[in-house]
Amino acid sequence: MKKETGKTVRELGYFASLGMSVALSIFIGLGLGIWLDKKFDTEPVLLFVGLALGIAAGFSNIVRAGKKGQKY
Repeated sequence: MKKETGKTVRELGYFASLGMSVALSIFIGLGLGIWLDKKFDTEPVLLFVGLALGIAAGFSNIVRAGKKGQKY
C-alpha cells in the first residue's frame, strides 16, 4: 500500500471511531454519576454532574478531532 493511502486509511479509522468515543464518554459519566448517587444517597444531583462531565468529555473529543482534521 502506498504511504499516502495508509495515512488516509488511518485518518478514516480515527474519525470513524469518534462516534463510539463520544457515546462511551457520555455513558461512563452517566454510570459514574448513578453509582455515586447510590453510594452517597444524593439521588439526582451526581447523576446530572456525571452526565454533564460525560457530555463535556465527548465534546472535547469532537473538538480535538476537528483540530486534527484541519491539519490535513
